Amino acid sequence: MRFGVVVFPGTWSDQDCHYAVSDVLGQQADYIWHKDTDLSGFDCVIVPGGFSYGDYLRAGAIARFSPVMQAIEQFAGQGGLVFGICNGFQILCEAGLLPGVLMRNEHLQFRCQWVNLRVENAETRFSAKSDTGDVLRVPISHGEGNYHADEDVLRELEANGQVVFRYSTAEGAITPDANPNGSMANIAGIVNAEGNVLGMMPHPERCCEELMGGVDGAVIFRSIIDSVIGSSAASSQHAEG
Repeated sequence: MRFGVVVFPGTWSDQDCHYAVSDVLGQQADYIWHKDTDLSGFDCVIVPGGFSYGDYLRAGAIARFSPVMQAIEQFAGQGGLVFGICNGFQILCEAGLLPGVLMRNEHLQFRCQWVNLRVENAETRFSAKSDTGDVLRVPISHGEGNYHADEDVLRELEANGQVVFRYSTAEGAITPDANPNGSMANIAGIVNAEGNVLGMMPHPERCCEELMGGVDGAVIFRSIIDSVIGSSAASSQHAEG
């Protein structure tokens, strides 16, 4: 399959994402400049972490108006997979592709550490290689990862199974101490109602091989790869039949 990795001025996790999906997982990956508007041929577009446009105004607020974002909105509207990581999650929320907002961490500190994520929904295209209740160990690196939404949105997210990952203890308990930034309901990652857009604050691209201290991030990328390749194989068999 073919991944596209978006590059904004100030993006710095683009190379990590490219390396993870190409060198580690053996898929095709190409960079997408923020002024590009042609996403044809891509199966999944990654909006990676960093400090797009220096996070001026607020994280993701300026990147939301880049030409590529209109193309990403159209791409997602046609069912394409979009994966926002850290600053990418912030940008997707600013663009209205995901509900809610990412605010300053509750303790007002930048946090760079490993956290545990409990898989809340293993039936998405981003989590199908896991089981509901699994705990993944993934690093974070952010100062504005405090997820907030109004109560109606939170109820809808919970009712529709749109909360995919939640900060937890290593044993899977959802506790205040396991929450590194104050996110409501310990939310670490959500999908849109259609299930083809995921935003998460932790960095799975940084833990796809043992050399980096863990491989749990590969579970997410392999879920994406399987969903695309499996869907293509099923379509081919149906056409042949």
